[in-house]
Amino acid sequence: MHEYSIAYDIVVTSRKAALENNAQYISSIYVDFGELAIINPEQVEFLFNTIVEDEPLFKNTKLVCTIVPPLTRCSCGYEGNEIFVCPKCGQLPVLEKGREVVVTKIEVEAE
Repeated sequence: MHEYSIAYDIVVTSRKAALENNAQYISSIYVDFGELAIINPEQVEFLFNTIVEDEPLFKNTKLVCTIVPPLTRCSCGYEGNEIFVCPKCGQLPVLEKGREVVVTKIEVEAE
C-alpha cells in the first residue's frame, strides 16, 4: 500500500520541520498529488489521521490535498497536458509535472 508510506513520510517530514522551528503544534500541511501518481489522496488523509491520532504536535492538524494535472513539453515547442502524443508533431512529449507527491507548505504555531 503506497498510501501508508506516503502518509508516514508526510508525518516524519512535518514533525522534523515543526521541531526545527520550536513549534507547539502543526496547524496545516499542504500536499500536491500529481494526477498520474496513482495515489488516492483520501486514503493518504485517512492514514495520516490514523498515524497522528495520539500525537499532541498534530492535534487538529489539517491535511490540505491538491491534485496537480499533468504538464508535458515537446521539443517542437508544444506545452500542455497531452501525455501520449504531441498534437503538433506526433512525437512523445516529456512529462514535466503530474507524477509527484510533494509537501509544499507546513503551517506551525510557535511561541
